[in-house]
Amino acid sequence: MSAEDGGDVARASLALGDRVGSGGQGEVHAVAGGPLLYKEYKAPSKVNGHALADLVALRQGLGQADRARLDALAAWPLCRVVGGGRTLGFLMRRAPSPMTWHTATGATKLLELQYLIRAPKVAWQEVAQPTPDQRRTLASACVEAIGWFHDAGLVIGDISQANVLWSLTPEPAVHFLDCDGFRRVGREAVQAQAATPDWNDPLVPSTEASVDTDAYKTALTAGRILARDPYLRPDQDLRHVAGCLNERQAAAVRRLFAQAAGERGTRPRPAEWQTALSDRGIIALTAATPRPRPSVDHTVLDGVRNRAPINLRGQS
Repeated sequence: MSAEDGGDVARASLALGDRVGSGGQGEVHAVAGGPLLYKEYKAPSKVNGHALADLVALRQGLGQADRARLDALAAWPLCRVVGGGRTLGFLMRRAPSPMTWHTATGATKLLELQYLIRAPKVAWQEVAQPTPDQRRTLASACVEAIGWFHDAGLVIGDISQANVLWSLTPEPAVHFLDCDGFRRVGREAVQAQAATPDWNDPLVPSTEASVDTDAYKTALTAGRILARDPYLRPDQDLRHVAGCLNERQAAAVRRLFAQAAGERGTRPRPAEWQTALSDRGIIALTAATPRPRPSVDHTVLDGVRNRAPINLRGQS
């Protein structure tokens, strides 16, 4: 079965295999005879089918390189699955095989962020732990991915230990799940905003999501990876795992993490985290004489400034 064209697929046409996952909003099944998964909503009457179609259209509108990048970063909705005049779910790809692990009994599990931000346990001793430098690289990969989504005009919403996967081979990388929870800036969501305990922005209700709440959760993600602490908050001291940061990086990370505890609009953005976690420091350059700029307000929705967007076909 191909879902590459983004067109709706009839539920009756799907031959389903085993159930491979279940959450509060839906169940995930393997699609027989192929590499795809089907997420079926538990309450289709509460699903905004137009918002889901919007996410499908975003992927269809990307150029080849950006579409490949999105597919590498996320289990993105490829097409809607419909029946009886309603949107019932969507098709997506499986997570990359390096982002799974096998238990002692042979069961296969997803390599969720929780295995990176918690101290190793006997129950999952088969999970290979990163070196200190790989830990920093994974933190950087997370913030880079969040920045990429933001540059594409997206709000992520529910960033947590259960919907980000990671791997060390062939190189440190991350992969986002539950992408039907994303939405385009200024547009409606597919369903009511999901929330994960201990991952919510304390300044807003858990039902609210914006680029600014993403910025707070970006700090949680980076800080908790670097400290290997699943409950660390920006109003606490960040004590990173020994050897994963040099002095410059450690100072920059502590500053950004503390800044994330501030008011809305003051939280550091993913690009600032990327700079802090990079191998190279900030080089001071002599500023050239600035050219006059037109008096235009570049403020966009969700309290952030306009960025250079990823080009989508059919948009200027």
